[in-house]
Amino acid sequence: MRNKGISLIFLFIAVLSGGGRKFCHSLDAATSPAATCTLKDNCDIQDNLLGGEKKVGDAKHLEGKIASVFEDKVNLSMQLFADDAILEYNTLEGNLSGTTIANITLTQIGKDIKRVGDRSVEASDADDVIESEMEYLYNIGQKFISIANPFDASRNPDASEKCRLHTRHFLQGLDNFDFWALKMHDSTGKLNHGILNGNINQIGDFDQCLGVMNKLNAAGDGALGDSDEIKGQYCLAYAQPELPHKSKRLQTFFNLLQSHGPFRSEFDDPGHRVPRFSLINWGICVPSSCSHKDVEYSVKEFLNNLTLSTGVSFKVRVEPRMCQVKENKPWDNGTTWAVRFFTIILSITILSTIYHVCTKNEKPSEWLTAFSLQKNLTWLFSTSSSSDDIEAVHGLRFMNAVMLLISHKSMALFFNAYDNRTEMAQQLGQPWTVVGRAASLYTDPFLLFSGMLTAYSFFGRLNKGQPIKLKNEYLSRLIRIVPPLAALILFCTFILPMMGSGPQWNLVVGHHADICKQNWWRNLLFIHNYFGFGNMCLTHTHHLGIDTQLFTVAPLMIFTLWKWPRRGAMALMALALIATIGRYYVTVLYELSNYIYFGTNIKRLFRTADRMYSFPPLRSTVYIMGIFLGYGLRKFRGIRLSRSQLRWGWFVAIACLLISLVGPAPMGAMSYTYNSTHSAIYAAFIPITWCIFFCWVVFVSHNGYTNFITKLSSWHGFQVTTKLSYAIYLTQFPAYFFNVGRRRHVHHYYNFVSMMIDTNEFICIFLASVTLTVLFDAPFQNIRKIIMKRPTKATSENAITNSSSTTKSNQSDVSEASTPSPSSSSSSSSTIDKSSQHLHSD
Repeated sequence: MRNKGISLIFLFIAVLSGGGRKFCHSLDAATSPAATCTLKDNCDIQDNLLGGEKKVGDAKHLEGKIASVFEDKVNLSMQLFADDAILEYNTLEGNLSGTTIANITLTQIGKDIKRVGDRSVEASDADDVIESEMEYLYNIGQKFISIANPFDASRNPDASEKCRLHTRHFLQGLDNFDFWALKMHDSTGKLNHGILNGNINQIGDFDQCLGVMNKLNAAGDGALGDSDEIKGQYCLAYAQPELPHKSKRLQTFFNLLQSHGPFRSEFDDPGHRVPRFSLINWGICVPSSCSHKDVEYSVKEFLNNLTLSTGVSFKVRVEPRMCQVKENKPWDNGTTWAVRFFTIILSITILSTIYHVCTKNEKPSEWLTAFSLQKNLTWLFSTSSSSDDIEAVHGLRFMNAVMLLISHKSMALFFNAYDNRTEMAQQLGQPWTVVGRAASLYTDPFLLFSGMLTAYSFFGRLNKGQPIKLKNEYLSRLIRIVPPLAALILFCTFILPMMGSGPQWNLVVGHHADICKQNWWRNLLFIHNYFGFGNMCLTHTHHLGIDTQLFTVAPLMIFTLWKWPRRGAMALMALALIATIGRYYVTVLYELSNYIYFGTNIKRLFRTADRMYSFPPLRSTVYIMGIFLGYGLRKFRGIRLSRSQLRWGWFVAIACLLISLVGPAPMGAMSYTYNSTHSAIYAAFIPITWCIFFCWVVFVSHNGYTNFITKLSSWHGFQVTTKLSYAIYLTQFPAYFFNVGRRRHVHHYYNFVSMMIDTNEFICIFLASVTLTVLFDAPFQNIRKIIMKRPTKATSENAITNSSSTTKSNQSDVSEASTPSPSSSSSSSSTIDKSSQHLHSD
């Protein structure tokens, strides 16, 4: 305001100058509104001021003239100020000292004002920044962190002195706008939009947090050592809200918050294989000197303050393994020896391949070519089969394998964070999702085919009077299935944890590796299914234990049925009936559920797995059905069925298939409430109806009755998937959870198909399966063939029988994909061996 007054005075002086007549007249000639003198007492000015053209004493005219001129000067002055020109009085005075006032025009004045203002701003910029930078940055920092308050992990009364010091420096760094502190604060997850649409899991920025590092000055920063530094530590906290009363509106709010709860979970539930869906995941970045207890205390305090006086409370947990710091850990002895082992296997494979190529025109040694890539890959992708092969098994096994892949993939995806998780749950809370919910159903056909192939092989040899040496059968099975399993355990325990990182890496990969370090021996003895899913290494391999134990007692059941057909059949039917009743009774008694209905309780899932699903006697029904099927394929080979019998057979088979899929579908709806009777009926009878369909397809296909279904299931291309089935079964879960562990961002759910189809993941599983097959599965099948080779008779018929019996005895591998030995080029050996390939999935 002061500057404006000075400017007006200066303009008025210019008007009073003698040489300014022309200037004044020009202004007078300018168009301007009629002015009124507002100076009142100061309007008596001499007439010659305006050039003497008016008479002295013409006061009114003089007053109007002066007012008009003065008002024009005021308007022009205001226009100059509107152009943001700043006029300082002293500077202006010095600028005008050497200039004749009479020669000043308004244009010159405007230029001078702008030039002086620019110089003034430029001169003061540097000083202003230096003087006010700290205050300026402090204000910005306060605005920045006001978005979400930083977590003070040192508030824990038991926090260490180092944690308190580093946290104090972190908070000071935020005030000073230090970038390392800003990154640490920025890496912490913050409440975002879409909370009611399920966007509640805020995982933050994992990599940015681990990349934070600030070295403290021992002299000035109070560091505890010369090399003391602050490093970022990423902790994934779990929080679970608890409602004080049963308010409908509040319950609806939290129901949306938790996306209607497709899975109901608690803190105590194992989270390394089944998602703890009800918990809120919160990624927090704090100094590495603070413990998981310090972080847990600060999160709990923050949430309690947030919900103060509302009655809502939170349970909070931060597990030690879920706090991660970027550090280069040296390999332990286990990892070192694992790398050496795989290096040796790879070297042997390369040498064996070179030897095989170099001796292509000679008869190479079977021992030295057992690991040959050329030999094993040729066998793997061969689609040839013998006349005695049960071809329909390959396609049916592939169908169930795909269904299992979908089911297991669905389970793994619920570990990920979604910004529209509620919308996703609503779309997946439909009856058609039975396709992904009936995971246990898809494992039963593998037990069925395992029993069938074992019986088919044994009955063939018994009918021909050939001896069955059980010791050789059991040894053959162990050689067949142990090497790939042991290799995978070794890889997942010591090597896989070193191959990645992520917010959930230590949960789904690291924690699982720790379990394997303690319990790997149970898997190799095939007794791991008796120790519970919560502490099981490679949880999905429980099916191997069930299958192996049923295979152990299978010879007794087969021999009884062969020796005393009627009594043996009645005894086996009685056992199957007891197992069926047992599943029904146990389900009702312990409130189990073999079907993953909407809102499944995680504790119920684990209880079901431990008390029924992984207990071989209760799973034996479909295995006994397989024994009956193998007996029927031998007994009624070439049987003639009438058109009416075929129609009725297909009608019953398709009806059983639809009952198995459509029957439990309503249990997948969001509105479903658990009913133990529904679960008991499903557990007791649905596995039987599901397997009846496959029994019929195999029986009519093997006896030469063809239609679209039998032709499709007998396609020769499925020979390859059968050989890969065991490896696919082993590698799918490690591949799924490798990707879950390394996920660093929130996803958006579009639709079920786009969520399920992950091309990179499927390629990874395929390549891993091929690698496991050609490095371990096929080579040890070759070695097994060499060790277990029996002298053959001269006739080709006996040669086929012997080769088939050898393979089939391994086929008894019951669900392990005992495929034709790569070392055997005869079509006979590829017969049943291929059929016995099994995908132990689930």
